[in-house]
Amino acid sequence: MNAIGNPRRERVDAARNREKILAAAAGIVAAHGVEGLAMAEVAAAAGVGVGTLYRRFGDRSGLAYALIDEREREFQAAFIEGPPPLGPGADARARVRAFLHALADRTAEQLDLLVMAETATPFARFGGAYDAYHAHLSMLVAQLSPAADAYTLADALLAPLAAPLLAHRLRDGKVTVERVKTGLDALLAGL
Repeated sequence: MNAIGNPRRERVDAARNREKILAAAAGIVAAHGVEGLAMAEVAAAAGVGVGTLYRRFGDRSGLAYALIDEREREFQAAFIEGPPPLGPGADARARVRAFLHALADRTAEQLDLLVMAETATPFARFGGAYDAYHAHLSMLVAQLSPAADAYTLADALLAPLAAPLLAHRLRDGKVTVERVKTGLDALLAGL
């Protein structure tokens, strides 16, 4: 068990293997899409055993989360401490709009990986990043409209950006990311 504030450091060889695995997985996804992301193929491409891959990532969805992680960290840093309007320093309405637009783009950018990760288990979408998004939006909605139920409105604003729904709408050709942003702007205007 690790003490709080003293996280266990990753061994150098484990870190090197992690980087090789993620590079191999990213290459496979780039070449063959998420459908081509097979654990045995990733292990072979990375030059590690399949057992190493399963111990490290658990399954394909764990590997998908690891591929998503770096981009997610960048996105969260941008809305927590980046420049306005996405980061602090702009009014609440401008920040909510910037956040929703950036999240729409961020979701579309890694859509297939996010669909895999969000559908791995019944509640896979919730927790982690979703909780961070929800807390951020709840805070901003409360500033924007103090009498509103910011907690449930945050869920309503996040719902159209669920990766499975966005993938379905984008692939049926009836919706574009820009159209989703316009709809989110309309929801925001109602607050």
